[in-house]
Amino acid sequence: MKRFYTDLPLSLGDHPLPEAQAHYIARVLRLAEGDALQLFDGSGQEYRGTLLEVGKKHVTVRLIEQLAGQPDSGLHVHLGQGLSRGERMDWAIQKATELGVAEITPIFSERCEVRLKDERADKRLAHWRQVAISACEQCGRSSVPVIHPPLLLEQWLGQTEADLKLVLHPVAEPLASHPRPGRLAFLIGPEGGLTEQEVVQAQAQGFHPARLGPRVLRTETAPVVALALAQQLWGDF
Repeated sequence: MKRFYTDLPLSLGDHPLPEAQAHYIARVLRLAEGDALQLFDGSGQEYRGTLLEVGKKHVTVRLIEQLAGQPDSGLHVHLGQGLSRGERMDWAIQKATELGVAEITPIFSERCEVRLKDERADKRLAHWRQVAISACEQCGRSSVPVIHPPLLLEQWLGQTEADLKLVLHPVAEPLASHPRPGRLAFLIGPEGGLTEQEVVQAQAQGFHPARLGPRVLRTETAPVVALALAQQLWGDF
């Protein structure tokens, strides 16, 4: 059954869908009146229904059943992800969403090659949120992770709170050596990695260096491995 996210609060009954979503359902997927679908609004609830009216720009769905959605992981993870170029950042956000991350903050650090300003930053933020929404639609997740606006590393370090705060580093204790947290913060560097000074800066804010294994991972691979291990050790895997 096709699943779709909507920003509109849902309830049983008839609901017109936004124009862009209506276009996708009618013109791209070519769904027709009477076809079944499932909607979610990020509240944790899911709604099953059928298409009542399908036009080129207008689609109305009749929701007839409310279901409990997929529960979030008991491990709340805030990922501070060093900004990388293009598809690498999209990949990191997509996979982090599939792996149950609760919050993602893109990070500007010394070796970051991406610079975003004002309007471009707003467009990228909207794009990343859509990447996360699409990942939720695909993986069955009922809540959408919060994608925060990009921050300078020192800003993020100073305001992030968690039971356990980890910065990935090739020379450190393994992940499993740390006690089970309820809230976890991960800091992962950009394509060029974090500088030693930035690692020291993170440690001064309560972050512990942690390694994932003997090999140095790419910036878009590291969050996948880190989150999978964290969910296996302390979450819902």
